[in-house]
Amino acid sequence: MAEVPQINPQGRVLVFDSGVGGLSVVGEIRKRLPNLCLDYVADDAFRPYGEKSADALMARLPGLLASLDIMTKPDAIVIACNTASVTALEAIREVVETPVIGVVPAIKPASELSKTRTIGVLGTPGTVRRKYVDSLITQFAGDCQVVLQGSVNLVEWAEGKLAGESLSIEYFQRELAPLFEGRRGADIDVVVLACTHFPLLAHELKQSVRQSIHWIDSGAAIAKRVEVVLRQIDKHPCETREDIAFLMGPNAGAARVKAFQSFGFKRVIGLLP
Repeated sequence: MAEVPQINPQGRVLVFDSGVGGLSVVGEIRKRLPNLCLDYVADDAFRPYGEKSADALMARLPGLLASLDIMTKPDAIVIACNTASVTALEAIREVVETPVIGVVPAIKPASELSKTRTIGVLGTPGTVRRKYVDSLITQFAGDCQVVLQGSVNLVEWAEGKLAGESLSIEYFQRELAPLFEGRRGADIDVVVLACTHFPLLAHELKQSVRQSIHWIDSGAAIAKRVEVVLRQIDKHPCETREDIAFLMGPNAGAARVKAFQSFGFKRVIGLLP
């Protein structure tokens, strides 16, 4: 009997991040679910999240996501930010009725992939210092040496890249040098990109490191989770309007608008924070 092909679920999903990082997740969602309608909100006014305290993020995010849920009326929300997810995901779910999907560092698949049992976790300071990440390491990488490094510069360089700025590989070499220092650094064979901004810098990261590294992130896993969630709920008919990116703050220059358009957001609208 011939296998009946599954139809990609339709519906509208809101992708939320502090800036352009969530576009790396958008790319994976569009590959897996090409019929899906997407909206995007970039909280530029409060970026970078990686430098904010947990209290500051908790004070901002639940109320903001509740308002965005009402504004965009999605079938599901993706918090495409590791720092926001490991800090405020449960609090957001308490005030939003729409299913909310978070992003967590891909420590489990990194542990499964590593041959040297030494992995690096490259995220923002606000991600790598959270207890949630410690618990992931304990649960899934207890037999591994795990080297953590936080970087805010990489976030800003990803923002700059998508705004049309040129980047020097030397900057990346200096930024990553602490991660690969000493014997433990030399043994790293897998690096978890624990910030959704960082996959947007995949070329620069690979070019800046001499040793052989597997770079992994959570984008494909999040796209798969979106599919699972949408198959389990009653969805609204997807409106015929174009996918929209809402930028909260002053960063709506022509190059940045073009970057969002290249990811399928035909309309880019600036919002007052």
